[in-house]
Amino acid sequence: METAICGRLALSPNTVFNSKSGDRQSLCRGAYANRNILMAVSAAGPGKGGVLERPVIERTTPGRESEFDLRKKKKTTPPYRVILHNDNYNKREYVVQVLMKVIPGMTLDNAVNIMQEAHYNGLSVVIICSQADAEDHCMQLRGNGLLSSIEPASGGGC
Repeated sequence: METAICGRLALSPNTVFNSKSGDRQSLCRGAYANRNILMAVSAAGPGKGGVLERPVIERTTPGRESEFDLRKKKKTTPPYRVILHNDNYNKREYVVQVLMKVIPGMTLDNAVNIMQEAHYNGLSVVIICSQADAEDHCMQLRGNGLLSSIEPASGGGC
């Protein structure tokens, strides 16, 4: 015996049963009633020992990405560097405080090293991360009066 779950059921390899949301065969109600997922569930028959067959899931909603796809895309986006530039206006202690406030996980030692490198060399890489995060960090640094920019990183990761 096979049952329709959320609107579709595979009756055989070549046919698909489409139930409408008002049909009695449809077991899915509420927010999930319009999901287009193809799933077949078989009741335990002779010789099956009560084990369900593996469901077949068909992605039929074009243009809609799952959370997994979004996480995968975020991990595969090219990394960007956030660069801190030296200026003659801000005190060193203030720069360290802003770095620790704006960059997540920034330690006092790392902030001091980044500030020192920018002071002596003219610039320093603050963090390497995704483009969206890099833009956000750069704007926050600028919002606190520091000179910063971003550029594509040739390697590395978030």
